[in-house]
Amino acid sequence: MKYNKSNLEVKALAKHIRMSSHKARRVINQIRGRSYEQALMILEFMPYRACYPILQLISSAAANASNNLNINKANLIISEAKVDKGTVLKRFQPRAQGRGYPIHKPTCHITIIVKSRSQ
Repeated sequence: MKYNKSNLEVKALAKHIRMSSHKARRVINQIRGRSYEQALMILEFMPYRACYPILQLISSAAANASNNLNINKANLIISEAKVDKGTVLKRFQPRAQGRGYPIHKPTCHITIIVKSRSQ
């Protein structure tokens, strides 16, 4: 099967990541449109907890492109990166005099789409 390698997109998706979508979006906005190697370097040195799952996801997308479509990782760019809100885990924290305060633990879904850089 022949592919036109300039238009191919490879997608990686992580669901129910236990962090706020705002915090993940802060990191995703820094790497959108960058090359694969540049995104790895940026994520390596950013001080946020959201960097590690995003780094894993970008590595997974690059591995998918390399193994399934034989695209060189050096030619990849992050064409699309988005963070959507997931479900909220609702818990109760016991407080004084028998009260219970609600605790909301947000989750998010992260989608990374990489494609080959046009030569």
